Amino acid sequence: MKSNENPDLKIAQSITPQPINEIGKKLGLTNGEIEQYGKYKAKIPLSYIDEKKVAKNKMVLVSAITPTPAGEGKTTVSVGLVDGLNKIGKKAIAVLREPSLGPVFGIKGGATGGGYSQLIPMEDINLHFNGDFAAIEKANNLLSALINNNIYSRSRNLGIDPRTVKWRWAMDMNDRSLRHIVTGLGGKQGGFLQESGFNITAASEIMAILCLAKDFSDLKERMGNIYVGDTFSGDAVFAKDLKAHGAMAALLKDAIKPNLVQTLEGNPAIIHGGPFANIAQGTNSIIGTKIGLSLAEYTVTEAGFGADLGAEKFFNIKCRAGGLSPSALVLVATVRALKYHGGVAKTELKSPNVKAVKDGLVNLEKHIENIQSFDVPVVVAINKFVSDTSDELKTILDRCEELNVPLDYSDGWANGGEGMKDLASKVVDAAESCTSTFKPTYELNTSLKEKIEAISEQIYGANKITYSPSADSILKRAKDLGFENFPICMAKTQNSFSDDASSYGRPTNFTINVREVEIAAGAGFIIPITGKMLRMPGLPTVPAAENIDIDGEGNISGLF
Repeated sequence: MKSNENPDLKIAQSITPQPINEIGKKLGLTNGEIEQYGKYKAKIPLSYIDEKKVAKNKMVLVSAITPTPAGEGKTTVSVGLVDGLNKIGKKAIAVLREPSLGPVFGIKGGATGGGYSQLIPMEDINLHFNGDFAAIEKANNLLSALINNNIYSRSRNLGIDPRTVKWRWAMDMNDRSLRHIVTGLGGKQGGFLQESGFNITAASEIMAILCLAKDFSDLKERMGNIYVGDTFSGDAVFAKDLKAHGAMAALLKDAIKPNLVQTLEGNPAIIHGGPFANIAQGTNSIIGTKIGLSLAEYTVTEAGFGADLGAEKFFNIKCRAGGLSPSALVLVATVRALKYHGGVAKTELKSPNVKAVKDGLVNLEKHIENIQSFDVPVVVAINKFVSDTSDELKTILDRCEELNVPLDYSDGWANGGEGMKDLASKVVDAAESCTSTFKPTYELNTSLKEKIEAISEQIYGANKITYSPSADSILKRAKDLGFENFPICMAKTQNSFSDDASSYGRPTNFTINVREVEIAAGAGFIIPITGKMLRMPGLPTVPAAENIDIDGEGNISGLF
């Protein structure tokens, strides 16, 4: 294979993957039991979920401190930890999310780990993969088309008031120009004028439903429960009223099956679903996680962005829906990220600065407090960089010892599983010490505002919550529709505990401003949208897409 200047892609292309049927055999799956997508990818049937093994085997959740421009490396730690666990004799599998093309072509680039802690085939996983995102997009947009067709129809319409329709189109790409659009131009043949817009596919309710569904029947039922809008007489309209849910679920007949790939060291990995954690629930599918738990002693999974977003939603939404509970949580941090939270500019992060590390520890400490509130053991993993000094590392170690929290170093980028063995041992110790299920942040029988306030005050540290008139109105509508017992899926910037992206560290005395609210009745949660959060991101001035290319032999370059 042709190499590339980028070290991650160069390393990934230097390893020839094992045939996927050989990876399946490591999990006890035979050739006829997986659905192969070429030589190195496959899908696993839902029939492999074994609830007894799900309850017995151990799940480890990987999360992180508040993200910074320096990067933290959650996926690299997750993949390396699986390799490390297998190195110390544990049968382990990774269960992670699928990358969205928005970040791949935008800022982040690829999302398969880094260095010698990667998933392969890296190019395939990052670009379209097995078509799951496309299927989700089509199911989303089928409902959009059926809603518009029903309003247009004279003989069979349900009397939907177009002004109440909040369902949006979906596309797996960052494009700010599609956030707000007008459809129906062109007179009678163009339909009726209506304000609409696009969400990125990772924020579609269809994605959320796929990741929370238990099986095909539950998937279809949830599709039918999607809240579309109201009639002119004020009655609620759902997707099942449009007879949309059967066709929508049919489009997902393959997407609902988890995807099997491998690490660079030939250990199995499942990738399935890809909701963002700042605008959706941020965790892979319940089905994928349960298949992992059914096939391996240890399942390492991941929640997006900082623990205030992905991990909070993992516990309060996913674990509740799936009857799951992690045995341990790995909290990823870096010296560089802590210096950023300590007030150091991005350009100065490689310079030694013990004081900035100390100042930035407030962010790590708040995340530890939050995780401990769930009654789950936490292990801090410091993702190492060559610019880290011994004094800086010791500063973090000393503070974790004061907090009685185990810490170890993640050296998977440079050394693969061998560099993760010590961390893996500490994670096993933590997981084996866990004897109870997690404690949620709030009870489901409390009001929607009480749940929002519990997250804002207990997890974020806010001292005040405000609601716009529109948000108040939709929260009342949700209550009237019988959705008061739904969990909450906050849409908030990933860059701060607050809803102000520029407020790093551990902000205090701040207000969470709930600007809008969306009802996701099919997914079974309510989405308060805070601050300036948008559910369709934009591309940066210099998109990563400008560096991605393919040569005459079909070799891809520029992914990272």
